[in-house]
Amino acid sequence: MNIAAILSVSLILFSVIDIIGSLPVIINMKKEGTIIHPGLATGTAGLMMVVFLFFGAAILGAFGIDVSSFALAGSLIIFFIGLEMTLGIRFFRDSHEDGGSGSIVPIAFPLLAGAGTLTTIISLKAEYDNTSIIAGIAINLLLIYLILRSTDWLSGKLSPQFSNTLRKVFGIILIAIAIQMAKEYLVA
Repeated sequence: MNIAAILSVSLILFSVIDIIGSLPVIINMKKEGTIIHPGLATGTAGLMMVVFLFFGAAILGAFGIDVSSFALAGSLIIFFIGLEMTLGIRFFRDSHEDGGSGSIVPIAFPLLAGAGTLTTIISLKAEYDNTSIIAGIAINLLLIYLILRSTDWLSGKLSPQFSNTLRKVFGIILIAIAIQMAKEYLVA
Protein backbone atom coordinates (compact mmCIF):
# COMPACT_ATOMS: atom_id res chain seq x y z
CA MET A 1 0.00 0.00 0.00
CA ASN A 2 1.50 3.32 -1.09
CA ILE A 3 0.68 5.97 1.52
CA ALA A 4 1.88 8.82 -0.73
CA ALA A 5 -0.46 7.67 -3.53
CA ILE A 6 -3.40 7.36 -1.13
CA LEU A 7 -2.70 10.83 0.24
CA SER A 8 -2.45 12.30 -3.28
CA VAL A 9 -5.69 10.64 -4.41
CA SER A 10 -7.45 11.71 -1.21
CA LEU A 11 -6.39 15.34 -1.60
CA ILE A 12 -7.31 15.45 -5.30
CA LEU A 13 -10.75 13.98 -4.59
CA PHE A 14 -11.21 16.25 -1.57
CA SER A 15 -10.58 19.28 -3.77
CA VAL A 16 -12.92 18.08 -6.53
CA ILE A 17 -15.73 16.93 -4.24
CA ASP A 18 -15.31 20.13 -2.22
CA ILE A 19 -17.55 19.20 0.68
CA ILE A 20 -16.23 22.21 2.64
CA GLY A 21 -17.03 24.59 -0.22
CA SER A 22 -20.46 22.99 -0.51
CA LEU A 23 -21.27 23.59 3.16
CA PRO A 24 -22.96 26.95 2.54
CA VAL A 25 -25.19 25.30 -0.10
CA ILE A 26 -26.00 22.36 2.18
CA ILE A 27 -26.69 24.59 5.19
CA ASN A 28 -28.93 26.81 3.07
CA MET A 29 -30.85 23.76 1.76
CA LYS A 30 -31.44 22.57 5.33
CA LYS A 31 -32.65 26.03 6.35
CA GLU A 32 -35.13 25.91 3.43
CA GLY A 33 -36.54 22.63 4.76
CA THR A 34 -34.70 20.07 2.63
CA ILE A 35 -34.14 16.83 4.54
CA ILE A 36 -30.64 15.40 4.24
CA HIS A 37 -29.83 11.86 5.37
CA PRO A 38 -26.02 11.74 5.77
CA GLY A 39 -25.75 7.95 5.46
CA LEU A 40 -27.91 7.75 2.34
CA ALA A 41 -26.13 10.66 0.64
CA THR A 42 -22.67 9.31 1.48
CA GLY A 43 -23.50 5.73 0.54
CA THR A 44 -25.07 6.70 -2.78
CA ALA A 45 -22.13 8.93 -3.71
CA GLY A 46 -19.67 6.19 -2.70
CA LEU A 47 -21.49 3.55 -4.74
CA MET A 48 -21.46 5.81 -7.78
CA MET A 49 -17.73 6.49 -7.38
CA VAL A 50 -16.76 2.82 -7.00
CA VAL A 51 -19.01 1.69 -9.86
CA PHE A 52 -17.49 4.39 -12.06
CA LEU A 53 -13.97 3.36 -11.02
CA PHE A 54 -14.50 -0.19 -12.28
CA PHE A 55 -17.13 0.23 -15.00
CA GLY A 56 -16.91 3.89 -16.02
CA ALA A 57 -15.10 3.18 -19.28
CA ALA A 58 -17.62 0.45 -20.19
CA ILE A 59 -20.56 2.70 -19.33
CA LEU A 60 -19.13 5.45 -21.50
CA GLY A 61 -18.39 2.93 -24.27
CA ALA A 62 -22.05 1.93 -24.30
CA PHE A 63 -22.82 5.53 -25.26
CA GLY A 64 -19.99 5.66 -27.79
CA ILE A 65 -17.95 8.08 -25.70
CA ASP A 66 -14.23 7.48 -25.15
CA VAL A 67 -12.67 8.12 -21.76
CA SER A 68 -10.50 10.99 -22.99
CA SER A 69 -13.53 12.87 -24.39
CA PHE A 70 -15.43 12.37 -21.11
CA ALA A 71 -12.37 13.44 -19.14
CA LEU A 72 -11.95 16.54 -21.28
CA ALA A 73 -15.64 17.38 -20.85
CA GLY A 74 -15.29 16.76 -17.12
CA SER A 75 -12.25 19.03 -16.96
CA LEU A 76 -14.39 21.80 -18.47
CA ILE A 77 -17.05 21.19 -15.82
CA ILE A 78 -14.40 21.25 -13.09
CA PHE A 79 -13.05 24.48 -14.60
CA PHE A 80 -16.47 26.15 -14.52
CA ILE A 81 -17.17 24.90 -10.98
CA GLY A 82 -13.81 26.39 -9.97
CA LEU A 83 -14.77 29.68 -11.63
CA GLU A 84 -18.10 29.65 -9.78
CA MET A 85 -16.35 29.10 -6.49
CA THR A 86 -13.63 31.69 -7.10
CA LEU A 87 -15.59 34.46 -8.80
CA GLY A 88 -19.00 33.91 -7.23
CA ILE A 89 -20.79 33.67 -10.60
CA ARG A 90 -23.43 30.96 -11.15
CA PHE A 91 -23.11 28.78 -14.25
CA PHE A 92 -25.08 25.86 -12.83
CA ARG A 93 -28.42 26.06 -11.08
CA ASP A 94 -29.43 23.62 -8.37
CA SER A 95 -33.07 22.67 -8.16
CA HIS A 96 -34.74 20.72 -5.40
CA GLU A 97 -38.19 20.34 -4.05
CA ASP A 98 -38.81 22.35 -0.89
CA GLY A 99 -39.32 20.12 2.11
CA GLY A 100 -38.32 16.98 0.23
CA SER A 101 -35.26 14.84 0.67
CA GLY A 102 -32.15 16.15 -1.02
CA SER A 103 -29.98 13.19 0.00
CA ILE A 104 -29.65 11.61 -3.44
CA VAL A 105 -30.38 14.59 -5.70
CA PRO A 106 -28.72 17.09 -5.44
CA ILE A 107 -26.38 16.04 -2.56
CA ALA A 108 -25.09 12.61 -3.68
CA PHE A 109 -25.43 13.53 -7.35
CA PRO A 110 -24.27 15.96 -8.66
CA LEU A 111 -22.84 17.76 -5.60
CA LEU A 112 -20.62 14.93 -4.30
CA ALA A 113 -20.37 12.42 -7.16
CA GLY A 114 -20.94 14.68 -10.13
CA ALA A 115 -19.29 14.65 -13.53
CA GLY A 116 -16.18 16.33 -12.14
CA THR A 117 -15.67 13.68 -9.47
CA LEU A 118 -16.41 10.79 -11.83
CA THR A 119 -14.09 12.20 -14.49
CA THR A 120 -11.37 12.66 -11.90
CA ILE A 121 -11.75 9.03 -10.81
CA ILE A 122 -11.31 7.86 -14.41
CA SER A 123 -8.30 10.16 -14.81
CA LEU A 124 -6.76 8.90 -11.57
CA LYS A 125 -6.76 5.35 -12.98
CA ALA A 126 -4.04 6.39 -15.44
CA GLU A 127 -1.69 7.33 -12.61
CA TYR A 128 -2.72 5.36 -9.50
CA ASP A 129 -3.66 1.77 -8.67
CA ASN A 130 -7.26 0.83 -7.80
CA THR A 131 -6.37 0.16 -4.14
CA SER A 132 -5.06 3.71 -3.67
CA ILE A 133 -8.12 5.16 -5.41
CA ILE A 134 -10.54 3.10 -3.30
CA ALA A 135 -8.68 4.14 -0.14
CA GLY A 136 -8.87 7.79 -1.26
CA ILE A 137 -12.59 7.44 -1.95
CA ALA A 138 -13.13 5.81 1.48
CA ILE A 139 -11.25 8.59 3.29
CA ASN A 140 -13.35 11.21 1.50
CA LEU A 141 -16.59 9.34 2.21
CA LEU A 142 -15.73 9.28 5.92
CA LEU A 143 -15.08 13.03 5.87
CA ILE A 144 -18.28 13.65 3.88
CA TYR A 145 -20.35 11.62 6.32
CA LEU A 146 -18.88 13.40 9.35
CA ILE A 147 -19.43 16.82 7.78
CA LEU A 148 -23.00 16.03 6.70
CA ARG A 149 -23.76 14.78 10.24
CA SER A 150 -22.32 18.01 11.66
CA THR A 151 -23.94 20.62 9.38
CA ASP A 152 -26.19 22.00 12.11
CA TRP A 153 -23.27 22.38 14.50
CA LEU A 154 -20.96 23.73 11.77
CA SER A 155 -23.50 26.31 10.62
CA GLY A 156 -23.20 27.96 14.02
CA LYS A 157 -19.38 27.80 14.12
CA LEU A 158 -18.23 28.90 10.63
CA SER A 159 -18.27 32.56 9.85
CA PRO A 160 -19.44 33.54 6.37
CA GLN A 161 -16.00 35.05 5.66
CA PHE A 162 -14.23 31.78 6.52
CA SER A 163 -16.63 29.75 4.33
CA ASN A 164 -16.13 32.16 1.43
CA THR A 165 -12.34 32.06 1.78
CA LEU A 166 -12.30 28.25 1.79
CA ARG A 167 -14.59 28.18 -1.21
CA LYS A 168 -12.26 30.50 -3.17
CA VAL A 169 -9.13 28.53 -2.25
CA PHE A 170 -10.70 25.25 -3.36
CA GLY A 171 -11.99 27.00 -6.49
CA ILE A 172 -8.45 27.94 -7.50
CA ILE A 173 -7.28 24.38 -6.81
CA LEU A 174 -10.10 23.05 -9.02
CA ILE A 175 -9.16 25.41 -11.86
CA ALA A 176 -5.56 24.17 -11.66
CA ILE A 177 -6.71 20.52 -11.65
CA ALA A 178 -8.96 21.20 -14.67
CA ILE A 179 -6.11 22.80 -16.61
CA GLN A 180 -3.80 19.91 -15.75
CA MET A 181 -6.42 17.34 -16.84
CA ALA A 182 -7.07 19.19 -20.10
CA LYS A 183 -3.34 19.42 -20.85
CA GLU A 184 -2.94 15.67 -20.31
CA TYR A 185 -5.75 14.80 -22.73
CA LEU A 186 -4.98 17.48 -25.32
CA VAL A 187 -1.31 16.52 -25.50
CA ALA A 188 -2.00 12.75 -25.50
